[in-house]
Amino acid sequence: MKRISDSGYWIAHQAGTDSGKALVMDRIRITGGNELNGVIPISGAKNAALPLMIAALLTSETLTLENVPHLADVEQLIRILGNHGVDYSVNGRRRSQGKGYSRTIHFTAGNIVDTTAPYELVSRMRASFWVIGPLVARMGTAKVSLPGGCAIGTRPVDLFIDGLRALGAEIDIESGYVTANAKAGLRGARFVFPKVSVGATHVLMMAASLARGETVLENAAREPEVVNLADCLNAMGAKISGAGSPTITIEGVEKLGGAQIEVIPDRIETGTYAMAVAMTGGDVLLEGARADLLHAALGKIAEAGAEITETDTGIRVRRNGNGIRPVDVVTEPYPGFPTDLQAQFMALMTRANGDSHITETIFENRFMHVQELARLGAEISLSGQTATVHGVDELEGAQVMATDLRASVSLVIAGLAAKGVTEVNRVYHLDRGFERLEEKLTGCGAMIERVSD
Repeated sequence: MKRISDSGYWIAHQAGTDSGKALVMDRIRITGGNELNGVIPISGAKNAALPLMIAALLTSETLTLENVPHLADVEQLIRILGNHGVDYSVNGRRRSQGKGYSRTIHFTAGNIVDTTAPYELVSRMRASFWVIGPLVARMGTAKVSLPGGCAIGTRPVDLFIDGLRALGAEIDIESGYVTANAKAGLRGARFVFPKVSVGATHVLMMAASLARGETVLENAAREPEVVNLADCLNAMGAKISGAGSPTITIEGVEKLGGAQIEVIPDRIETGTYAMAVAMTGGDVLLEGARADLLHAALGKIAEAGAEITETDTGIRVRRNGNGIRPVDVVTEPYPGFPTDLQAQFMALMTRANGDSHITETIFENRFMHVQELARLGAEISLSGQTATVHGVDELEGAQVMATDLRASVSLVIAGLAAKGVTEVNRVYHLDRGFERLEEKLTGCGAMIERVSD
């Protein structure tokens, strides 16, 4: 096995950190106007892979994850886990095997060598804060820097802290670090989330798996990624029921073992490419996609005029020459319309035949893409948490700047339909969440390329 931290240079380069100056200057150049036709393989879900990787900290045995996407966020978390002493090995996947370009990775946390997650690692990715749950559950102590990540709202860690306190952990916050101690072990408890939180649901479910007694989580997140994690933990020997519903019950066990589980297909990537087809027209099979993971989003795309068909191998999306219909959207926790598809849907609505209204209820600062879409000729006005999008006949290519992961891909969608050339800068955001985006779109006829200065 290879110690994860040995790969630090590659991660820094890909994430645009210390050694990655060249990648930070990369940009995506798009010449718009082409329909999309062909097959796009859907990768494993980033939002499922990250908590599954963190679950490896709960056991000294090997956890094998299949269909792990090759993304900057995944590589950064590999580096963070390596800091704690986790070893890993990778089995690649050939293109001819389908389902994207994902990998099988074996994680082994035989010995936790460090229970501190330092600022220089955690500040680059918010999900890395989640190691606090497994570390305090298994080792009785954890010291984790307050998190970083996309600037799309405050997203406080209060729910994580309150939940761990309910499980018996003593929490101190000092000098930008959260320290959790439970020397005698965690104990089961009833905890009601004051608001739905996917991250906090992940963390408390992992922590409670090794707590003494029964834990009941109420108003828990229902996302498919939560179910994927629960299935993994159960395969490791946990006793979890109710995942996918608002009430999750965990009966703590003394020890967890190894397991093998597949990362679910990425529903956000699926929705993104479906919107790209709806925007440009064409006929694309999203290979490996599962419609049951994003009914709300697919319903809205169909309302806009695309034809959505489930097949034995994925989801087929088609739109002929008819115009795009305006559709109103309100983001909600699962199974509602995902906030992670809001920016992409706004891009689609810029070409609709009329006015649409998009209301963001999850994050308070997730309209930063509006001013960049306006540079392409979009007409959007904001009132509080609602954006009114007045569809225009034509978008025109321009230089634009990515502000976060999902905003960056919304600019790609707009650029695919814009007249002339669009250049998207700061594309390291894209590399955090979209595996080989240029290759997948080029394979379906898009004129898109990565350009380095």
